[in-house]
Amino acid sequence: MNMASFLLYCMIVTFTPGPTNIVILSTVHRFGAKKAMDYTYGATIAFGLLLVISAVVNSLLIEVIPKLLIVMQMIGSIYMFYLAYQLYNADSSKTVAQTGTFISGFLMQFLNPKVVLFTMTVIPSFILPHYTAMPAVSMGVFAITCIGFAAFITWVLFGTIFKRFLQHHSKVVNVLMALFLAYSGVMIWL
Repeated sequence: MNMASFLLYCMIVTFTPGPTNIVILSTVHRFGAKKAMDYTYGATIAFGLLLVISAVVNSLLIEVIPKLLIVMQMIGSIYMFYLAYQLYNADSSKTVAQTGTFISGFLMQFLNPKVVLFTMTVIPSFILPHYTAMPAVSMGVFAITCIGFAAFITWVLFGTIFKRFLQHHSKVVNVLMALFLAYSGVMIWL
């Protein structure tokens, strides 16, 4: 396996802005790092679970991908547009207890097309062609999950470091994050 290509692919996909990273940043901005960490833990566990599912049922998914992809595109786009709308209309003075929870972070991963497509491609593209023994595949899943967690933590730290700036410019930040989410929703179909 080309380790450099594998790591580069994992880093690019997990560290670049996507729905989960944008929600993490928004959660830090609105509710603080502790609340964002709750969301991050849920997102990380779901990310790892999706990787396990990909590794275990990869052969079945290959046959179902066209049908599954269309459904995930629709659900993911609708959910991202909903999140974009919520961010755009967010009032910084109000707090919503349901935002930034472990459960919302966990569930978001299953509706996040970027994560679902990544988990369905990284295992069969990089791990399974070279390693089929369960310990080796498990190590790959664990390594990818750790990379994802590192990416999420980076977004929490970024949000924490720039929290005062983000709060001072909250409407602009919310509009920009909403636009990024809406862009992600549109790009699913292109």
